[in-house]
Amino acid sequence: MTQTVAAVAKEARGRPLVAIRGVSKQFSNGTLAVRGVDLDLADGEFVSLLGPSGCGKSTLLRMIAGLGEPSVGAIDWPTSPYGSNGRAEPDLGFVFQDPTLMPWANALKNVMLPMTLAGVGKADAEARAADMLALVGLRGFEKSYPRELSGGMKMRVSIARGLVTKPKILLMDEPFAALDEITRHKLNDDLLALWDRNRFTAVFVTHSVFESVYLSQRIVVMAARPGRIMADLPVDAPYPRDDLFRTSAEYAHLCRVASETLKKAIAG
Repeated sequence: MTQTVAAVAKEARGRPLVAIRGVSKQFSNGTLAVRGVDLDLADGEFVSLLGPSGCGKSTLLRMIAGLGEPSVGAIDWPTSPYGSNGRAEPDLGFVFQDPTLMPWANALKNVMLPMTLAGVGKADAEARAADMLALVGLRGFEKSYPRELSGGMKMRVSIARGLVTKPKILLMDEPFAALDEITRHKLNDDLLALWDRNRFTAVFVTHSVFESVYLSQRIVVMAARPGRIMADLPVDAPYPRDDLFRTSAEYAHLCRVASETLKKAIAG
């Protein structure tokens, strides 16, 4: 039997890092937020979840992170170790839409938090946190408090905190939605540079067609009421991506395809 291109690509990727099978989520008030989601996330790939507000993107992301349980279906981590309770121990970082920084702690201590909770020694934690702040462009701001940082800088601290433990997967819930366009573009570039350097799996929630095309290898398009996957679009553009790509005919074409797919998804 002849295999499709998608099937060949899936086989080449091997076992997924995360396997989502038949997942639905219904809240106690009766709202069916997500229905029948099947999705594989491969090691080292960049995937965007694209859809309108209320389509279940964030709900799905939180279930992947273990911050909520599916009502139906399962989220498996085939290559992760399992604890004594028989459950997978996923290696992940999470970046929320708001930076969620501790206002009484400086940037260094905010980034140190995951390592402090994990019992990492203070000296080691401080050194790793300082290195990560440097990687996100905040060298010299280690002693600054959140009130002293701009919105973009606070988000950089949040990304540093999410990556400081070197997780296999970084989950991001519309982290740049509240930022101005110039800052957003800069953080998109910096995020891709970090991803290229460390090759973690990235799952990025957004409602921006342009952002999803610029960042991703795959765009998973979701429709609302209830949230479900309508399309899985490949973005066959090479990396690195830059301002020349943003103004290219290829980028415009890919954005048009994603936009038309999203419109169809919203129309049902």
